[in-house]
Amino acid sequence: MRDRDDGAVAEEAAPVAAVRAMSLRPVLTAAGLVALVVALAALMVRLFLPGDPPAASGADPAPARDGQETRRVLGLHTGLPLYRPLALDVAELARGEGEVPWQRRALAREHELVPLDTLSPGPGLTPGDPPVDPLAQIARLAVIQPRGLSPADNVALDRWVRAGGRLLLVLDPMLSGEYELPLGDPRRPNAIALIPPVVARWGLDVAYDPSQDAGPRFAAHPEGTLVLVLAGEVRAARERSRACAIAAEGALARCRVGEGSVTLLADAALFEHETLAREAGQGGSAIGALLDFAFACARTGDETGNRPGCAGDDAGIDGNSGPDPP
Repeated sequence: MRDRDDGAVAEEAAPVAAVRAMSLRPVLTAAGLVALVVALAALMVRLFLPGDPPAASGADPAPARDGQETRRVLGLHTGLPLYRPLALDVAELARGEGEVPWQRRALAREHELVPLDTLSPGPGLTPGDPPVDPLAQIARLAVIQPRGLSPADNVALDRWVRAGGRLLLVLDPMLSGEYELPLGDPRRPNAIALIPPVVARWGLDVAYDPSQDAGPRFAAHPEGTLVLVLAGEVRAARERSRACAIAAEGALARCRVGEGSVTLLADAALFEHETLAREAGQGGSAIGALLDFAFACARTGDETGNRPGCAGDDAGIDGNSGPDPP
């Protein structure tokens, strides 16, 4: 009798379950379509903006080739077309083809680039997952003429630097590059840098003299030479002056902030003009020399963020340990 009852219940439940499945199918289909549309819209926005695509935090460095050291990870957040060109061909991108910008090649010469579209933690992939921190596994970071940092980005950047991160921050008060895009086009870089509030928190400021000569000039720093075009001047508050090293005719400063350092460059010409950048490099890489200055390596530390060893040598940050060979 009990077997019959169970069978009857199953028979009665079957049509009910079928009805429920039929009623849910359109809902699930509609939800799937909405999710697909949202995902495609987000993808198209990322494809047509010159800023960098999202990347998962904690990316491992590229495997070292025989006889070469593992390259250190360098996070990159920018509003300039450094990671991919403005003239983006979607078909070429889908095939993994297309021209790689010369700036990207220079940045990646000794680093494994990790493009970042945000600096602050975001929600996990699924409900209940912990927040994803894009800076969690980054020891070196280049923020170059960003479109604008959110309040959360400012807070995250400050905490990251004070905890030991090394930052190269490029803020140009007047871009000199030519971009064949109309005003208002979302792909067009900001002609005038938006100074993040965190810069003032670090005791720094960027001044600009509109009466200066508009022609290019070259200025030296301890590791090489910069090209400057309509550059700004980095100024440090009096109480911060001892913690900063000023170079390149005032357009460049490296300052200790907490356990980390901030290198602020008030000109982006080095990342806009390939011919001038090559001339500044004098047979080498002017961008590479700037990175050497920003992520300085030394046997002894000083007050300007030049501490013993190199940024990224701490175990557990990017997988490297020990100072560079002499």
